[in-house]
Amino acid sequence: MAMSKKPVTGMKDILPAEMQIRDYVISLIKETYKGFGFTPIETPCVENIGNLSNKQGGENEKLIFKIMKRGEKLDLAHAQSESDLADSGLRYDLTVPLARFYANNASALPKPFKALQIGPVWRADRPQKGRFRQFHQCDIDILGDPSNLAEIELILATTTLLGKLDFKGFKIHINDRRILKAMAQYSGFAPDQFDEVFIILDKMDKIGRDGVREELIQAGFAAESVEKYMGLFSAMDDAGDALTALENTLGGVLEDGAAENLKEIIHSVRETSQVDFELVFDPTLVRGMSYYTGTIFEIEVPQFGSSVGGGGRYDEMIGKFTNMPTCACGFSIGFERIITILVDHHFQVPGSKNKTAYLIEKGMEGDRLCQVLRQAQQAREAGQQVLVSMMNKNKKFQKEQLMAEGYTEFKEFYKNPLKN
Repeated sequence: MAMSKKPVTGMKDILPAEMQIRDYVISLIKETYKGFGFTPIETPCVENIGNLSNKQGGENEKLIFKIMKRGEKLDLAHAQSESDLADSGLRYDLTVPLARFYANNASALPKPFKALQIGPVWRADRPQKGRFRQFHQCDIDILGDPSNLAEIELILATTTLLGKLDFKGFKIHINDRRILKAMAQYSGFAPDQFDEVFIILDKMDKIGRDGVREELIQAGFAAESVEKYMGLFSAMDDAGDALTALENTLGGVLEDGAAENLKEIIHSVRETSQVDFELVFDPTLVRGMSYYTGTIFEIEVPQFGSSVGGGGRYDEMIGKFTNMPTCACGFSIGFERIITILVDHHFQVPGSKNKTAYLIEKGMEGDRLCQVLRQAQQAREAGQQVLVSMMNKNKKFQKEQLMAEGYTEFKEFYKNPLKN
């Protein structure tokens, strides 16, 4: 079989120009989040298949790259089901591994614990611009803090990072799963119908309010419930303070403190952030993961036209590992989408060192070559970035390629020193 030079579908090779941006963004992420007290951790790429398939990952559980059993454990002749073949899989996000990590190491960690994770994840998804089957995620999570200080810190840290990357005018949409459920209950939907209602509601930004109404009717929901539900959104349009108006309407069906909690988060972030962005209450925000239990948020960047990050509170996931309640809240930025935006806008890494290329004529004698190498070493010790390379026959094209990689200065060294 002929060897293929192309990456597997959904994967990609990363060229040096993009890699420089990626390295810079990762270093900025670490610097910014460490400044907010987040501690870097690392979890394995491979997780137990039972952890990945525990009905917490929503649609992502359909996209798992499963790993076959190894050695004697793999018994193809007697396998009767998929579970007989696969016992592990590549992680599809960083949240499930974090929950397992915390459950396994909680006694050695401070409380609350502020975790920072950056690493690759895998989903057997349909590739498109800014979406790959292997991609990096960047998560910050606060574990063990039941107060809304966790949400406030997560939003402030994430928006500070985006501000440092010169993102302006973006929006953070914020909602609460408890409010979503209260709206559905008030409208007359049964609890076992909530998930289907929310899946349709999540299309609001694409199909509009009329489209959501039509899909709910087509799905077989009672017209009275659908109209009452859609009426909640119309009423908020006419209210000066949509959240307060909704709180008053929902009355006894809304969990005590849910609306006030959201108001405190919005007020605190608006009063303390120094970044140019808008924090807005969005009653249509759903977030697909079923593990969210409270506050949810999502980043909208006009340059991309879709979400480039999101997160929320998931107070029940870690308890599935420990049988003990452990509150948790996290925010994930869409690392690959942010890189795509920066590359498309010809982002230049700030403060880069001047890059100098030493081009050496082929056939140079050893003593003369060592002299050039010592000169390069001295320049590096002085803080310069120096590439030493043999001079190509087509020197003009070689320099053009190096200039594309950011080299601005060239020094040529010949066998005969008089030619320098």
